[in-house]
Amino acid sequence: MKSTTTPTTTLLSTTLTLSLLLFLSLLTRSLSAERCHPHDKKVLLQIKQSFNNPYFLASWNPTITNDCCDWYVVECDHATNRINSLTLFGGFQRGGNLSGQIPAAIGDLPFLETLILHKLENLTGTIPTAIAKLSRLKTLWLSWTNLTGPVPSFLSQLKNLEFLDLSFNYLTGSIPMELSLLQNIVGISLDRNNLTGPIPDWRFTGNVPGIDLSHNKLTGSIPKSFGYYNYTRIDFSRNMLSGNLSFMFGSNKTTQIFDFSRNMFEFNLSNVVFPASLLSLNLNHNKIFGSLPVGLTALNNFQFLNVSYNRLCGKIPTGGKLQSFDATAYFHNRCLCGAPLTAC
Repeated sequence: MKSTTTPTTTLLSTTLTLSLLLFLSLLTRSLSAERCHPHDKKVLLQIKQSFNNPYFLASWNPTITNDCCDWYVVECDHATNRINSLTLFGGFQRGGNLSGQIPAAIGDLPFLETLILHKLENLTGTIPTAIAKLSRLKTLWLSWTNLTGPVPSFLSQLKNLEFLDLSFNYLTGSIPMELSLLQNIVGISLDRNNLTGPIPDWRFTGNVPGIDLSHNKLTGSIPKSFGYYNYTRIDFSRNMLSGNLSFMFGSNKTTQIFDFSRNMFEFNLSNVVFPASLLSLNLNHNKIFGSLPVGLTALNNFQFLNVSYNRLCGKIPTGGKLQSFDATAYFHNRCLCGAPLTAC
C-alpha cells in the first residue's frame, strides 16, 4: 500500500512538534525561574497600597510579572531568593506621585539589607518603629523627604547597620546617645535638619564613623570624647557650637576632612598640630585667634583651606600649598598678612 504522507505534511508535523516542545520548554522555564518568596510579594503589595499605588511602581503587579524579584527598584539575594534591597529613588520624573508615610509593612521584609527612600517630597510622618525589626539592615538612607519627628533611639538596635543617612529632612529634637552603640557603623549623616541641643558624648566601641551633623541648630561645645577617636571625616558646620576644639586635631590622627565653619568656636590656632593626612580644613566664620601654624606647609596632599572671618594675625607661612589658595581663604581676619594677601 502506498504511503499518503507527503514532504509537506511531514514538515508541518515536525514544525508543530517543535513549536509545542518550545512552548513547553518556555513555560517550564518561566515557572521554574520565579524566585520571589510569597511572603515578600505580599508585603511589597501592601507597601505599594500604603503609598497610594504610585505610577512608578506599576510593575509591582503579579498579572504583569509574577516574579517580584524582577519588580522595579527591588533586588533579591541569589542564595535565599529573599528581597534584600528596596530603593525608592524619586526626583523630577519619577517618585513624584508617591505619597504617604513609611508603612509599617517595611519591617516585614526580614532579609532586607538596603533601604533607600530618597528625594520623595510627598513622604511624610515619622520614622516608624517597624524599621527596628530589620535586623540584617546595613544601609538606611532616608533623605530629601518631608519626614518629621525625632532621630529614633531604636535605630541602635540595627546591629549590622553600616551607613545611616537621615539628611535633608525636617527632623527635630536631640541626637540620641544610643547611636554610638552601632559597632559596625561607617558613616552617620544627620545634616540639614532642625536638630537641637548638644552633641552627645558618643563613646564608640566598634568602628569610628565619618560624621556629618552640619546645617542644624546644635549648641554647646564638642564633647572631649571626640578627641579620643580617629575620624576620616567630620562636619559640624553651620550650627551654634562654641568652645575650644583644638583637641580635635593632632599628629596621631588620620582625619582627611574637618569642617567646623560658621559656628562660634574660640581658641588659639598658633600651636595646633594637624595630621599629615589632612585634605580639607574649613574654619571660616568663627572667633579663632592666634596665627597660622607653620606645620600647615608640610601637608603635601592639602587641597582646601578656608580660615576667613576669624581673628587671626601674623604672616601666612610660606611654602607647601598655602600660597596656592586664593585670598578668599584668608580674608576678613584681624591682621593676617602675606601672600596671597597684601605684604606684611
